[in-house]
Amino acid sequence: MFEYSRILRKKKCILCGKESRVISETIGICADCLRENAQEALKIAMKAHERSRKRFGLPTAPPRDKDGILCKGCALECRIGNGNTGYCGLVKNVDGHLIRLAGTPDKGILEWYYDPLPTNCVADWVCPGCTGVGYPKYSYSRSGPEYGYYNLAVFYGACNLDCLFCQNWHYRKLASSLSPLVSSEELASHVTPNVSCICYFGGDPSPQMAHAIATSLKALERNKGRILRICWETNGLMNKGMLKVAVELSLETGGIVKFDIKAWSNAIYKALTGIDNKALWENIKLASQYISERKTPPLIVASTLLVPGYVDVEEVRAIAEFLADIDRDIPYSLLAFHPDYMLRDLPPTSYAHAKRCLTVAKEAGLRNVHIGNIWLLSEYY
Repeated sequence: MFEYSRILRKKKCILCGKESRVISETIGICADCLRENAQEALKIAMKAHERSRKRFGLPTAPPRDKDGILCKGCALECRIGNGNTGYCGLVKNVDGHLIRLAGTPDKGILEWYYDPLPTNCVADWVCPGCTGVGYPKYSYSRSGPEYGYYNLAVFYGACNLDCLFCQNWHYRKLASSLSPLVSSEELASHVTPNVSCICYFGGDPSPQMAHAIATSLKALERNKGRILRICWETNGLMNKGMLKVAVELSLETGGIVKFDIKAWSNAIYKALTGIDNKALWENIKLASQYISERKTPPLIVASTLLVPGYVDVEEVRAIAEFLADIDRDIPYSLLAFHPDYMLRDLPPTSYAHAKRCLTVAKEAGLRNVHIGNIWLLSEYY
């Protein structure tokens, strides 16, 4: 339920005093101040992430302990001091040794379920399971959805971001409790003959890539000679070596790597997620090196949640220009925001906002742009 009194009320930017419905009291700062005065603005905005993380007993920032041990499990590369844990909550320094509490082939923190096709996937408008594209090599359907088949949806209970708008925010409960634990062997055993794809999401698969890769290899070995696509919905902050393996698994099986790009400006990205976005651009470029090896179905898909007041036309234009410079045919989905977790004082994305972003993304050179979750669009601003 929307808290109408909060989303309709104008809120004030602490730095510049501007008032608007699309300024969040949780963040406390407007987009202009984040872009123009990032250092001061982030001092205020990051307080929300401290509150978010402390609620679940997770580190408030990626550790950078001078005498700590470097963890290369994901792109954050935490340096973890003795007795402390990494940002994801799954790696701990015990007497000078990094112990992986979860995210190994033997134990992943996750929930899973069978999701009947067609499903509400970020790439549903271009994927083999929902459109039949790539038939007969990658899809069981000559045209349209693979009715009667399922996606094994794997919801990983950890993340290396702290999105204040997270619609799947309960992953933090799984990370803080380190449960439930499922081995890659057990998870792979749930790939029944009517499962045509596995999709890893969450949270995010990035902190538990060793588990996801092991599951994929076991499932593919057990299902040789038939279609079984491996897909990822990720923030893109993976360890580079594991990202290569993930992309190659998707390339071989007809799956898709779906990068969720939160924002272009580092300050806005950090205000929304708690983390810098530098590694994201490097990883997208790395994954995109494989695009030419399979054009249909698309190997890489990008998406951006249109957070009112923050992920505006300026942000979308810059993201689209970046993607178009790599490959103009990368599918790009603009997703409608609705109030959730700690950003419950912003309205759902407006029709005007979404349509303008669609226009600028195309003007930037992208040929395949899509508005997702259109039923959430509003006219509150």
